[in-house]
Amino acid sequence: MEHSNLWAPWRLGYIQGLGNSPDCFICHNLNHPQLDQENLVLWRTGASIVVLNRFPYNNGHLLIAPARHIPDLTQASDQELLELIKLVRESQKALSLIIKPHGFNVGMNFGRCGGAGLPGHLHIHVVPRWQGDTNFMSVCSDTKVISQSLAELLQMLKQVSKEHNLPSLTIDDRTGTTKNER
Repeated sequence: MEHSNLWAPWRLGYIQGLGNSPDCFICHNLNHPQLDQENLVLWRTGASIVVLNRFPYNNGHLLIAPARHIPDLTQASDQELLELIKLVRESQKALSLIIKPHGFNVGMNFGRCGGAGLPGHLHIHVVPRWQGDTNFMSVCSDTKVISQSLAELLQMLKQVSKEHNLPSLTIDDRTGTTKNER
């Protein structure tokens, strides 16, 4: 079998950045709201942030994280946990309206050996999936083909969020209940 190359230059930034940056990109994004477009921030709530993954497993791959820099679920408050899970739900709604996936993978990785690319800041992956999205590219070359630009998808998600009042949650610190944020 002849060997051929598939070029994916967009991965170079991720590879070169491994272990080089002492900063947490989620905390950086939280502290720089003026850069939300550049940092691919979809939503901010009182206690969380939702961003498009710059190095996605699939089109529409979102990361949902608490605003507090905590490494795992054991340090998250009940309110943070509730908001994170509600944001998973709201993310599925928005992605379903725009890119119409057939299903989702939702997961978390804790610690570097557990697969976490950012082990210090808890985050949830929401990855849209389609029937047949494991094709010859991923099977033969461990490569995904992302068919839409991140900037274009971010704009579409922001528009559908506005049209459908997403995310429709906020947690009242006094009562622990959620209320519509918008």
